[in-house]
Amino acid sequence: MNNKELFEKSLKFVPGGVHSPVRSFKGLHTTPRFINRGHGAKIWDEEGTEFIDFCMSFGPLIHGHQDPEIKEAIIKALENGWTFGACEKYSLELAEYIVNKICFIEQIRFMNSGTEAVMTAVRLARGITGRPKIIKFNGCYHGHLDAMLIKAGSGLAGEAEASSKGVTEKQAGDTLICELGDIDEVKKCFDDHRDQIAAIFIEPLPANNGLLVQQRKFLEDLRALCHKHSALLVFDEVISGFRIGFCGMAGETGVHPDLVTYGKIIGGGMPVGAVAGPRKFMEYLAPLGPVYQAGTLSGNPVAMAAGLVNLKKLTPAAYARLELNSQKIVAIFSDWMQKNGFADYQTLRYGSLFWPISTHDKLSNITQLPTNMNARFYQLFETLLNKGIYLAPNAYEVGFVSLSHGDAIQAELKERLWK
Repeated sequence: MNNKELFEKSLKFVPGGVHSPVRSFKGLHTTPRFINRGHGAKIWDEEGTEFIDFCMSFGPLIHGHQDPEIKEAIIKALENGWTFGACEKYSLELAEYIVNKICFIEQIRFMNSGTEAVMTAVRLARGITGRPKIIKFNGCYHGHLDAMLIKAGSGLAGEAEASSKGVTEKQAGDTLICELGDIDEVKKCFDDHRDQIAAIFIEPLPANNGLLVQQRKFLEDLRALCHKHSALLVFDEVISGFRIGFCGMAGETGVHPDLVTYGKIIGGGMPVGAVAGPRKFMEYLAPLGPVYQAGTLSGNPVAMAAGLVNLKKLTPAAYARLELNSQKIVAIFSDWMQKNGFADYQTLRYGSLFWPISTHDKLSNITQLPTNMNARFYQLFETLLNKGIYLAPNAYEVGFVSLSHGDAIQAELKERLWK
């Protein structure tokens, strides 16, 4: 069956034909590609069409598809069983490796997704502080839990409303929304809701509504405000963790959160999430503390084995190669776009994340995004897709460079672009 036939069949059995909305190619004038396999920096769909992949499963494949050492670890773990629902050494080995290398955490709890990690962090922050409200920022995505499917309201600072049906007004009322970079708005939220705010949640490198790089000073000011008001600072590093250096943005900026959520890379491409922090906070979790969290498949041995090998391969030399790959890839795209009908575009980059966007303005929050970005992106995406280059199929999603996007792939990218 071809892609069109597969999608038509999928629409009969799956809502919208997909298991995650961004895969639907909504708004694009083409059919979702059903991927059959991947290897290195490439994927192939069910029709046998080959693409250079810059989605990379939205981030976890930092070594590329089917890295042989990670694959060997997965196979070896499978030979012993793929789930136990009991204590095992695989999660212990990964926990020890992460905690020993990151100075601001002392314990870590694994689960199965970034959403689950943030859900646990919200509950944990409320349990530690005894306070109901949290602050999040317009444009930061923290998974599809009710407390985070909230957008800015049209009234006072911090006012919020649900961005999804099914989220109650009461749930929305406990999440306060501020604009990225506006420290005065955050201060006003603390003044207006004195002794009610449990935590500030932020992607220290916002990368789910475009790549909206924040000033270090803003993160430092958030840290100071949390200290002043006895609230927790929570970094969502599901995307940036272990990709922007081993210690993520917390290591890059020197701003250390009270709690941090991880995902993606720590599972080597297998389903995973985690919450980490100092012992004094983490031991609020059951069975020691009063904050409940559980999961039958948490600490899945296959994901833990894959994640450990994935992280051990992230040496300083690997990060240096990744940075070089990223610089060259972005330079290639930028040169081609300027000369082939997309001169209104710039390609923003931070480490191995990049984002083509149809403006040359400086961007730090979603109020600055161009109004025509969807229409322009559709043209760019389909042009590149027809050249065998696969971006994430949404104008707001970033691209990912991996260690497999080396010299040979860079040369092939140039050839495909200019053909």
